[in-house]
Amino acid sequence: MKFGIDRLLAEPDLRSPLAGKRVALLAHPASLTEGLVHSLDALAACSDVRLTAAFGPQHGLKGDKQDNMVESPDFVDPVLGIPVFSLYGTVRQPTDTMMDTFDVLLVDLQDLGCRIYTFVTTLLYVLQAAEKHRKAVWVLDRPNPAGRLVEGTILRQGWESFVGAGPLPMRHGLTMGELGRWFVAHFKLDVDYRVIAMEGWKPDAAPGYGWPLGERVWVNPSPNAPNLWMARAYAGTVMLEGTTLSEGRGTTRPLELFGAPDIDAAAVLREMRALAPEWMQGCVLRECWFEPTFHKHAGKPCHGVQIHTEGPAYDHAAFRPWRLQALAFKAIRRLYLDYPLWRDFAYEYETGKLAIDVINGGTALREWVDTAGAMPSDLEALASADEEKWKEERRAFLLYE
Repeated sequence: MKFGIDRLLAEPDLRSPLAGKRVALLAHPASLTEGLVHSLDALAACSDVRLTAAFGPQHGLKGDKQDNMVESPDFVDPVLGIPVFSLYGTVRQPTDTMMDTFDVLLVDLQDLGCRIYTFVTTLLYVLQAAEKHRKAVWVLDRPNPAGRLVEGTILRQGWESFVGAGPLPMRHGLTMGELGRWFVAHFKLDVDYRVIAMEGWKPDAAPGYGWPLGERVWVNPSPNAPNLWMARAYAGTVMLEGTTLSEGRGTTRPLELFGAPDIDAAAVLREMRALAPEWMQGCVLRECWFEPTFHKHAGKPCHGVQIHTEGPAYDHAAFRPWRLQALAFKAIRRLYLDYPLWRDFAYEYETGKLAIDVINGGTALREWVDTAGAMPSDLEALASADEEKWKEERRAFLLYE
């Protein structure tokens, strides 16, 4: 199969509309060609592409800033001599000065298929800026490694943030190119937008179920996205960022783990099975111990659980990471009534709101966890209604069967 960048490089006809135009690229460390050349360098080698600027999202254009709210500076590329603007620095929305450096912006970002991955919001921001400045935006499409499945409640009005671009569920099942189509329609943007589609992507095919496993190598799109297994679990484990539990940052398997020094993981698993065993299907949950070298609980042994989606027991259709992680929170609350589960801090530039609510785009999940009498069926009813609504809404924006 071919990603959008590979098609653009291989097919001169696709590049012909760029003739005479100033071209910019929005990319990150995983923006690589099939031959593992960074897209910026590959485009710079094209004699018919005039690169005049580049942009980096959270974590940078080619470098890796480790954590959330660790900003990247602007700089001049030492080889190409073009400005590289940070969209995760002093600004997150491109300025007028930045927009004046190009005519067409190519967006080549590997996404994880989850609403709160900040590249999603960055795409919306550049589309909005492109409408204002009458610029064109092309998305060079890449796979959604989490596949087509949909899960989670839809973000509620008033809860928009840098990790909540609009009324999307947690796991949306779209590629970046398809998401751009939805943004243009939903926000009624008058913008010159096009997608350089992939060739041969089969989102439901085993064994990758979204990622072309065995055909393309995995390169971290962000420092704590080290493999496909993390991408599968992320729509659930990302919620750990809003809690006092470790999500495995500071270990070699971040966002595949959860735990803390003061919980009994075996008891948590038993309570989860007693409450909603159907929410634990499709993966293997393994009790384990881990010691983060940095971040939450650094240097302390944590009793926890690893979510395994890499073995023969993985069932893509059955695995529901958002429900699984919600169930773990509920089990901990039932076992430890006064456990300080929710982390109160500024999360992705949002203050005055609990991070868990910012992440979920509303208060419903936290309230379900904290309400003693609330049962799995209550959250199931809320989420399943939103999921069916989204499946119908997104249908018009799908580009791949």
